Amino acid sequence: MIEIDELYCTRGNSGQTFTIHVPHLRINAGELVAVTGVSGSGKSTLLEILGLILPPQTGVMRLNLAQTNIDITRLWLDDPAKLDTLRMRHLGFVLQTGGLLPFLSAKDNILLPKQLIEQDATWSQDLQNLADILEIRDLLEKKPRQLSIGERQRVAIARALAHSPPLLLADEPTSALDPMRAEEVMRLFVDLIRSQQRTAIIVTHDYPWIGRLDMREVRATLETGGKIACFR
Repeated sequence: MIEIDELYCTRGNSGQTFTIHVPHLRINAGELVAVTGVSGSGKSTLLEILGLILPPQTGVMRLNLAQTNIDITRLWLDDPAKLDTLRMRHLGFVLQTGGLLPFLSAKDNILLPKQLIEQDATWSQDLQNLADILEIRDLLEKKPRQLSIGERQRVAIARALAHSPPLLLADEPTSALDPMRAEEVMRLFVDLIRSQQRTAIIVTHDYPWIGRLDMREVRATLETGGKIACFR
């Protein structure tokens, strides 16, 4: 699914730079990976690189999608517009705060990714089953402001899965929830990923879950006085 070798990405300028370094990383289709590290160690930046939002400066990054091996590093240089299509069709995102559009209902937020890639955007039985699993059936007509934080996160998970992307990326999706609700939402998320045989990369500070949910860990280590984050 993902192959990375000697990838570097530097942000900032002059004496205020911060570099992400991934010496070697392989993530197979169907794997569930937890990205960990102290605050400020570049976890979200790594997720932006994996999510085709931020380009690597050097190194190799490949995605294997629909049995096609895609050189992402080369695509950033030669035809970055194609990355938009890859991102919309093949990736699903869950943000810390849900990232729902406030002027759309929960149902329309969930349908949005399907509309953007011109899939059939009718409310299917599969989507209804997803809503039932996430216990949001009675929330579908509500706007995000009418939902609790936990409810918004469950809607965001449904939106990320709605268009059946092979790769899910989540940036501390339960950080705003109380511990009991956080574990409940995370278990739902992980169970859905595994039942649908998706690949997922989840940034998290909740270390006990990594073992309990049988997640593989990729950890950030700060080097060179905190100026480089190395992910292994």
